[in-house]
Amino acid sequence: MQAGFPVLDLEALRQAEVKTDPYVYLHGTGVVRPEMIAAVQASFPDIRTTGFHPVEDYAPHGAFGELIDELRGEALNEVLSDKFGIDFTALPQLITIRKLSAAHEGRIHTDGDKKVMSLLIYLNDAWDSPAGRFRVLRGKDDFDDYAAEVPPETGAFVAFLRADNSWHGHTPFVGERRVVQVAWLRSQEDVDRKRRTHGVLGALKRIWARPAGTA
Repeated sequence: MQAGFPVLDLEALRQAEVKTDPYVYLHGTGVVRPEMIAAVQASFPDIRTTGFHPVEDYAPHGAFGELIDELRGEALNEVLSDKFGIDFTALPQLITIRKLSAAHEGRIHTDGDKKVMSLLIYLNDAWDSPAGRFRVLRGKDDFDDYAAEVPPETGAFVAFLRADNSWHGHTPFVGERRVVQVAWLRSQEDVDRKRRTHGVLGALKRIWARPAGTA
């Protein structure tokens, strides 16, 4: 791997079709260049607790660090601004990562109204299981009533605008399920508030994860 060699293939995003039913989204595969997959997976942070965590908590390095740098770059913002007709360069980002998924995670929800858009990029090996698949849902009550399904295999992605009906989630899964989430929020204050929330939850999870009798 050469320093500075791109990790993202933004052409995959450019070629993805924007859909409007039941809300505005796109999805596809191939957003991580094949020659970079092994290096990105090898440098993915060693996260020991479930849920999403701010990427800054894990000092991203190597190919994974390069991926994070590209996700923060102008080129990605420009592609998504062109696809969705919103100037994402003017909005602050929050990048979170997950390695381990618990049974209760992935429940159907719409995201809070402080969020403008989310981009999910998956970094797992081939995914044959029906569990753990992201679904674009038509309502809040039925996982089987979906418009699109995205298996969380490396290079798969989904981006969607937050709306009152942007119902989504993933089928229940327990175990390793690597994903990077980029969220564009309405203000830096909203980003800071979410980081504080993640920080408190992360500290609690680390306490709960300690074996009995440890300090």
